[in-house]
Amino acid sequence: MTIDHAAIDARRTEIRQRYLLPHRPPSSARGLHHVALLSSDVERTVKFYQELLEFPLTEIIENRDYQGSTHFFFDIGNGNLLAFFDFPGLDLGPYREVLGGLHHIAISVDPATWERLRGKLEMAGVPHQIESGASIYFKDPDGARLELLADHLGEMYGARVL
Repeated sequence: MTIDHAAIDARRTEIRQRYLLPHRPPSSARGLHHVALLSSDVERTVKFYQELLEFPLTEIIENRDYQGSTHFFFDIGNGNLLAFFDFPGLDLGPYREVLGGLHHIAISVDPATWERLRGKLEMAGVPHQIESGASIYFKDPDGARLELLADHLGEMYGARVL
């Protein structure tokens, strides 16, 4: 399959010119409340996110939508949460990265924390990939792809995106 990169670039430019407003209005949203992922083992997930990645566990409650299911939350800074569900008795199978689905979750950390967490991932034997000296990509115990990004919120590789 041949990809027409010039056509893709032209279309991207057209969309940018049409929709990227010079004076952006305020968003109707207050922020990201939480992203919810699946966990096949609550304790393993808590150990990974709280002990390895240093995201404090903030609450564990029963999922209101499925009796026996646990809904639990981690603080990822700035009033944002990363949440998980387990679904005992349902065979959901392993996480799969698919087109049209979740690709990855990028979480901003300061450069010193980025270095410390990179070292912790290495010591724990978590396979990871470093890109551009600012991103670490790896998978959680259930296979969800994560990125720790050493850029400020609203920046991507030194460019303002917010």
